Amino acid sequence: MPTHTTTHSAHTVLTPIVLTIAGSDSGGGAGIQADIKAISATGSYACSVITAITAQNTLGVSAIFPIPLEHIEKQLDAVFSDLNIVAVKVGMLADSDTIKLVAAKLKQYQPAFLVVDPVMVATSGDLLLQASAISTLKSELLPLADLITPNLPEAAALTDSPLPTDDLAMRAMVDQLRQLEVKTVLLKGGHLEQEDNSTDLLILADRIEELSAKRTPTQNTHGTGCTLSSAIASYLAQGHDLLHAVQLGKNYISKAIEHADELNIGAGHGPVNHFFQGHANAG
Repeated sequence: MPTHTTTHSAHTVLTPIVLTIAGSDSGGGAGIQADIKAISATGSYACSVITAITAQNTLGVSAIFPIPLEHIEKQLDAVFSDLNIVAVKVGMLADSDTIKLVAAKLKQYQPAFLVVDPVMVATSGDLLLQASAISTLKSELLPLADLITPNLPEAAALTDSPLPTDDLAMRAMVDQLRQLEVKTVLLKGGHLEQEDNSTDLLILADRIEELSAKRTPTQNTHGTGCTLSSAIASYLAQGHDLLHAVQLGKNYISKAIEHADELNIGAGHGPVNHFFQGHANAG
């Protein structure tokens, strides 16, 4: 009778595994679905822990069902106890208790890299997290992160400051963001739609690196923040240093936006084109 001797340790090439901890988007453009697409398209293996189930499409969110804490914990234990997770991306966490649980589990399992996309503000401008939950995010989770990736409304919420409306006001936030207990911040300038370029600021302890890409005129930008943070986590898992991983992530999301109109998804703000490389090859 044949015996199977293949074990995990028998594999000579380690697959870069990235965990996304976030909410599910039934429309497929953002959240867990966007994360899995971005991690896969950039060459890593994606696993997931779902923190909430949303009913949404390209026109908006109609319902949110938070996953019970016990089941979030069981998902985390399941993936960490079996998979060699190198990098973690955290997105939507519904409340303080969920944030505390995820932070405690990350301290327990200590993945090599943590990227936090602080999903706090809806496109409409509505706060998705209560003030107490923002405080918990800042005290419990952000200090664990190697990188956080706020857009301008999220950065304004984190620093309790006005929403920047131009490049100068965006740069004026740097000192306040440096005062957060965070290693590195990628401040995204995508909301400054009057600018020809979309410029992000990578705020390091000793300097600022600018990452700029020509702005693509399209309404199909749903899930850009999820996609970018997941791509960066993917590149970190593959061994790139932080600056290079951010540069690669910025290049990936810029191209995914550039090719977004090749898709025709829904009647509202459609998704970016995560698999633009495959489509280009097919052509």
